[in-house]
Amino acid sequence: MTIGESCQLDKLNFSSLSRLSSLSTLENKREHDGSCQLFKLERISSIPVSSEKDKREEQTEPKMDSDPLIHRPTSAVDHRSRPISRSSTGGWTSALFIIGVELAERSSYYGISLNLITYLTGDLGESTASAAAGVNTWYGVSQMMPLLGAFVADSYFGRYWTIAVASLFYVLGLGLLTLSAILPNLNKQLQVILFYFSLYLVAFAQGGHKPCVQAFGADQFDERDPQERISRSSFFNWWYFGMNAGMMVSLLVLTYVQDNISWGLGFGIPCILMVIALAVFLMGTKSYRYYLLEDESPFVRIGRTFTILIKSNFITKEGESRHLHGDDESKLNEHGDELSIRLAEEARGVLRLFPIWATCLGYAVVFAQSPTFFTKQGATMDRRIGSTFQVPPAALQSLTCVAILAFIPIYARIIVPISRNISKRPSGLTPLQRIGTGLIVSITLMVVSALVEIRRLKTAQEFGLIDRPDVMIPMSIWWLVPQYILLGICDVFTMVGLQEFFYDQVPDALKSLGLALYLSIFGIGNFISSFLVSVIDGVTKSAGESWFSNNLNHAHLDYYYWLLAGLSAVVFVIYMYSAQSYVYKKIGSGAL
Repeated sequence: MTIGESCQLDKLNFSSLSRLSSLSTLENKREHDGSCQLFKLERISSIPVSSEKDKREEQTEPKMDSDPLIHRPTSAVDHRSRPISRSSTGGWTSALFIIGVELAERSSYYGISLNLITYLTGDLGESTASAAAGVNTWYGVSQMMPLLGAFVADSYFGRYWTIAVASLFYVLGLGLLTLSAILPNLNKQLQVILFYFSLYLVAFAQGGHKPCVQAFGADQFDERDPQERISRSSFFNWWYFGMNAGMMVSLLVLTYVQDNISWGLGFGIPCILMVIALAVFLMGTKSYRYYLLEDESPFVRIGRTFTILIKSNFITKEGESRHLHGDDESKLNEHGDELSIRLAEEARGVLRLFPIWATCLGYAVVFAQSPTFFTKQGATMDRRIGSTFQVPPAALQSLTCVAILAFIPIYARIIVPISRNISKRPSGLTPLQRIGTGLIVSITLMVVSALVEIRRLKTAQEFGLIDRPDVMIPMSIWWLVPQYILLGICDVFTMVGLQEFFYDQVPDALKSLGLALYLSIFGIGNFISSFLVSVIDGVTKSAGESWFSNNLNHAHLDYYYWLLAGLSAVVFVIYMYSAQSYVYKKIGSGAL
C-alpha cells in the first residue's frame, strides 16, 4: 500500500475505540465506517500488540473509562491502520530511520547556521555586534517556531505529515538561499532581502520538523514495557549522537567549502542533504508506529482548563482542588468529577514545568556564544596546520561534536551503570540531576572562556597588535579547545536531560509540545543573548570602547564571559531549589 493510499485510512471514533479490547472489534469498526482518511496520528500511553501473550495481559488490565478526555484509547496502529505487531513495527528498527533523518537534517541546518556570522560580516558587510545580534535573533526565531509546529502536529496533522510537509518547506528555503548566493548581477538590496526571506523560511520549516522528529522517534518505544522504556531513554542519547554526527559533517566539510570555494556550493549541499533526509524518512513509513489524534485539540482543552482554573482560583499550592462556583463549576464538571480532577492535574502539570524551563535560560545564553563570539575569537588567532592549510574558524565547533560523540558512550557505558548501582534507578541519574550537572559544567565553561580571552588580549598587547586587527595574533587557535570540549560535555548532560525531561513530563497528548518547550529555552536564550549584546554594546560604546568592538583586540569579551559566569551561578542556585521541589509524573499516566 502506498503512502498516497494510506491517506484514505479510517478516522476512528475515540469514544468507541476506548471500549475496544480486541483486534476483531477494531476490524468490525473499520468495516462499518467504510470511508477512509489518513491516520491522524498522535502519541498515546500504551500499545496493543497482536501476540497471544499481550492479549492475555490486556485482559488482566482494568478497563478504562469510556470518556476519551479521561483516558485515551489503546490504539497504536501501523501504516495501514491495523493494530501493531511488536516484532515488525517500532523499536530500534524504526528509530534508526529517524536518527538517520536527524543526521541529514542537522547537517543541513548547521551547514548554514554555524558559519552564518562569517557570511554576515564578510559578504553582506555587517558589523560584528550587528551580525552577532542578527544570528542570535535568527536562532531565537528558529527555536521558538517549534511551538507552532507542535501545535499543528498535536492538534491537526499528526507528527508524520507535519514532518513530511515541513521537509518540503525546508528544501524550498535552502534552494532559495542558494540562489541568493549564486545569482549573478543581483542587486545588493535584493540579495539581502532574498537571503533573509530564505533564512527565515528555513527557521519556519525547522519549527515543524524539529519537535516532531524527536517525539516521533521516542513514540516507537512503549513506555509501559520495561525494556522498551530503557531503550527509549537510550534513544535520546543516540538521537543526540546522530544529531552531532551531522553537525560534525557540516563543520568539517561545509565550513571549508564556504570559506575556500564558494557560498553558493556551501548552501547548495545542505539543500541536497535535506532531500536525502526526506527520502530516508519516507523509506521507514511501513515500519513506524502511529498514534491517533484526540478528537479535541489538547491545546484547546488545556487552554480552556487554564482559563477556568485561574478565574476560580482552582490551583492551590498543595496541588489539591477546591470547589468551583457558578458557571465555572458547570463547565469543568460537564464530563464528571473524575474528568475535572484530571483536567486540573493536566493543566497544573504543564505549569509545574515553568520553573525548570525558566532556570535553564541561563544555560541557553551560554550555549549561544559558540557560533558567534567563540568563532570570532578563533578568526583572530593562529589557525595554521602545516605551512599552507588554515582551519576555518567555525570548524573548531567540531570539537564540541567530537566531545559529544566521545562522551555519550562514556555516559551510557560508565556513568549510567555506576549511578544506577548507587541510586537503584534504571536510568541512573534522574533527568533533573543530569540537567543540574550540565549547568555546573557550563559555569566552568564561562570561567575558562574568560581566562583564555584574557590570554589572547595579553598576547595581542605584547606583540603590539592591539591596533592591527588584520594581523594574526601569534597564539594558537588550539587554546580554544578546552571551552569547546566543556561545551560538548555540558550538552551531553543538559541538552539530553532537557529532551528526556520535557518529553516525559508533559501529558501524552502533548509530546511534541514538550520537545517544543525544550527548544524554546534556546530560542528565548538567544533572544536574551541578543538583547544583552545590544544593550552592553550601546552602554559601553557611549562610555568609550565597546565590549564587542569590530576590532576584537580592543573588545572585552572577557568581561562579558565573567558576567555570564556570574549570572549562570545565580540561576543555578534557583534551579536547585526548583528541582528539589519538583514531583515527577507517574509512569504511564496520561495526565500529570
